Amino acid sequence: MSETRVAVVTGASRGIGRAIALRLAKDGRHVVLVSRSAAPLAEVKSAIEDGGGEASVCAVDVGERAAWGAAIEGIAKERGRLDILVNNAGITRDNLSLRMSDEEWDEVIAVNLTSAFVAIRAAARSMMKQRFGRIVNIASTSGLVGNAGQANYAAAKSGLLGLSKTIARELGGKGITCNVVAPGFIQTDMTANLGEEITDKVKDAMAIKRLGEAGDIAAAVAYVTSDEAGFLTGQVIAVDGGMTMC
Repeated sequence: MSETRVAVVTGASRGIGRAIALRLAKDGRHVVLVSRSAAPLAEVKSAIEDGGGEASVCAVDVGERAAWGAAIEGIAKERGRLDILVNNAGITRDNLSLRMSDEEWDEVIAVNLTSAFVAIRAAARSMMKQRFGRIVNIASTSGLVGNAGQANYAAAKSGLLGLSKTIARELGGKGITCNVVAPGFIQTDMTANLGEEITDKVKDAMAIKRLGEAGDIAAAVAYVTSDEAGFLTGQVIAVDGGMTMC
């Protein structure tokens, strides 16, 4: 079995997921890039390999429970190990609660919350055998304080907090940690259309008067997945420029 630690990163084709994948590869991990389609992952894989890192691609819809669970088991079997799991994949289907359809609710919950549980359940078997594992669930400040028009998204992201704390308690004795990184307003495709007025209001609400960068989230993930973070579990780290501190 290779001594290189294997990290799985979902939603790795762009934005925060891409930044996390690049950082973990830079830190010497073999990164398995996950997205619904292989095509968008080609550039990320090339960027990692051009930098001297190792990466492979797994094209699967994390919202499909059976296929996603089987994919995780397949990765562990093929690579001979699975050390790090970063559940980053997420979608939005924003609408006011009274107008939100069942489909808008179900789809967001399936991708943003259920997929994390399915992946953890499958990955834990390999991690328990190794007596080592680092699980990171990427939530959002919307899951900490709520956000109008995002009942589905906020519920899913808040659900990740309870899931993570429970997994931390269940698996801590096996050398497995589980933590949450909750981004605030980060410069990604999801925030690109906010407009200047809203962006200025967001900045005013922060202690650090700027939007975050994907690299800020990647740095937090790099730490909580490191050997040095073995005593850190069940925690929620809000990387939000001080927007939600209380």
